[in-house]
Order: sequence, then structure tokens, then C-alpha cells
Amino acid sequence: MKGRVVVAGILFFNPVAGVVYQALHYLLGLRKLGFDVYYVEDTNWWSLDPAAGDFSPDPTNSIEVVRPLLDKHGFGDRWAYRRTNADDEPRRCWGMTDTEVLELYRTCDAWLNVTGSQTVWDDVSLCSHRILVESDPISAQIDVANGNQQTIDHLNAHHQHFTFGETMTPETCSIPLGPYDWKPTRQPVSMELWSGLSDELVGGAHNRFTSITSWHDDNKDRVYDGVSYQWTKDAEFLKVIDLPRHRPERFELAVTGGVDRDVPALTEAGWMLRDALALSAGCDDYQRFIGESYGEFTVARQQYTLPRTGWFSDRSATYLAAGRPVITQETGFSNVLPTGSGLYGWESTDDILAAVDAIDADPTRARHDAQEIARNYFADDVVLASLMERAGL
Repeated sequence: MKGRVVVAGILFFNPVAGVVYQALHYLLGLRKLGFDVYYVEDTNWWSLDPAAGDFSPDPTNSIEVVRPLLDKHGFGDRWAYRRTNADDEPRRCWGMTDTEVLELYRTCDAWLNVTGSQTVWDDVSLCSHRILVESDPISAQIDVANGNQQTIDHLNAHHQHFTFGETMTPETCSIPLGPYDWKPTRQPVSMELWSGLSDELVGGAHNRFTSITSWHDDNKDRVYDGVSYQWTKDAEFLKVIDLPRHRPERFELAVTGGVDRDVPALTEAGWMLRDALALSAGCDDYQRFIGESYGEFTVARQQYTLPRTGWFSDRSATYLAAGRPVITQETGFSNVLPTGSGLYGWESTDDILAAVDAIDADPTRARHDAQEIARNYFADDVVLASLMERAGL
């Protein structure tokens, strides 16, 4: 074994399929590279109860969603959900015991904070090498530039900092990057989980471009130097709301979160809609939705596009791995990823329509090229070998 690694994330906090696969790819990829891998979520947050559609102090339903997938992939005795509900309540631990988790913290070679969402509690600080992997760049950088001490303390609690903002450099980014050495990375994808979908479902796949997304969420909106940087997705989708009028019955969104007020306008424009929360409650349904798609069309948050971060979606990476071409809003990712066949960056409606026409002209080639991009640029062993080497492991 190369070393013992603890992966931390938000599996139990938000046990929807996209989040589950995001963390699972790290677990599988690190094990593939020869690391001794565990998953530990250490938090004081309530977890999402998928059955109720709301957050609950009882994590039973959340655990029952995640546990089968961990069992299936050989992590049945290698996970823990450790939580405190209140200051006067003793910490509880599901999965591994509390004693086992503390020993794991003392002996691990690295603690990998995937999404950067986990807090470095006193117990977590026992881990001697703490690595943050930031999946959503810019809000933290703006917080630091604005002097937000909570964010500064959180970043300082880590020894190394990686980000999906692959083109963020002091020379090119409009936001100061602070005193941190932000190293570029991207979402790893376990190709074996997705590549078979391309052949299995290609005969029955429909001709719609789809995506799975939240709609309205302004909790992470930021302002720096008088400029607003929006987090919410609806602002970007509404810029191209008339897209289905140009290519009728070609665009479908699985969407959740504050979309009700915009449903009449979306349906009138020709968007096909379905409930993303219901779809994402099951990993098999989520995978099938992607596999049956003709490709993905999606937008990127203004926080990624305006500063040209080079960010790329972990969900879009799975579309590519499934052999599904992706048309996504340009963030600067075309500086580090090949585009033009299988992957298409857009800045205008004309760009989107040109990409649709290019895929329609030779869908077999587009599917092949999409999967080759995933294999060469997102495969878990490729991405994580680079990350761990640069982390000194």
C-alpha cells in the first residue's frame, strides 16, 4: 500500500446521486492507485432525508441510501458518519466506531477534504496532512479578499489547496487568490462505472440534450470591488430560455430548487422538465437518465464564467465518460481541455446551435470523442495520480 487516505465529503449530508458518485470516484480511484482508503464524514449538520425531501436530525434514511453503494464497491467496513447535533449532546458514530475513527485520524497519511465542505475539528486536526479539494471556486477567494476570517481560518487549517478552477492564476483571475498556492485539478471519473452505458443504451437513447441541475440558490452570491458574482443557475439558463424554439423538442432539464415561478415561461419556450430530486434519489435512475440522453446541454454559474476560472462540472464529466457529448458554457476550460468534437464550449445561442448541428451531423464520432476526452483527461487514475504526486504522496 502507498499509504492510508481518509476521504471526507458530503455523502450523508446530501445523499443525492450526483454527490454520491462524486465522492465514490475518489474512493475508487485512490484504491486503484494502491492507497488504503476510507470515507469519514465528521459534521454537526443535519442530513437530507431523501424520502421526506428535507433535512433531518435522524440520518437513518440518508445512510440507507449511501450504504448499499459503499457495500457494493468494497467499502462496507471502511466508512463512518460521525455527528454532533447539539453542544450538550455526545457525538454519535455510525459505521466504524468512534475509537476506530480517532485511530484512523492519528495514523492516516492524508485527509482529503473533497468539496472543501468539512470542518477541521480538533479530532480532524490529528490528521497530519490535510488537503482541501475545492470543487466550487471563487466564493472562498472573494471571502479571503474581503477579509472573512471564518473562511481564512478554514483554509489555513489545510496544508495544501487544490481547485477545479484550472485556469485561475494571479495573472489571469480578476479575484486576488490570497496567500494560497492553488493547484489545478478536476473531477476524477471511474470509467468502468459509465463507459458501458454508451453501448448498452445507444439503441434506445432519445434525441434530447439533458442536464440535472438546481435552479435558484443565491446563498453564495458574492461582491468584490463593486462587482457582483452570482452563484445561482437560473440567471444563466434564462439568458438562453428561447433555445428550444430554435430546435424544438431537443432540450430537457431535470431541475429542483425554486423553479416553480419560472415553470410557465420554461414550458412555453419548449423546455421539457422533470423533478431532479426524485431522479437523483436513486443512483441507477440517475445513471440511466444520463445514459439515455443524446448529450448534455448546460450552463455554468457566473462565479465560474466571469473570472474565467476554467471550472468544469463533475456531472458533465460523467456524461463524457458515458459517451455523451457535452455542450456547456465557457469558463475558460477550453484552454486545458480539447473542444470542437465531443465537447463544445459556448458563449452565445449561435454557438449552441452550431454544436447541436455538428453532433447531429456525425453522432457516432461525437460519442466516441466525448468518451476519449473522459478517458484521457478525467479518468480517476490519471487525475488522482497527478493530485497525489503533487501532494507529495
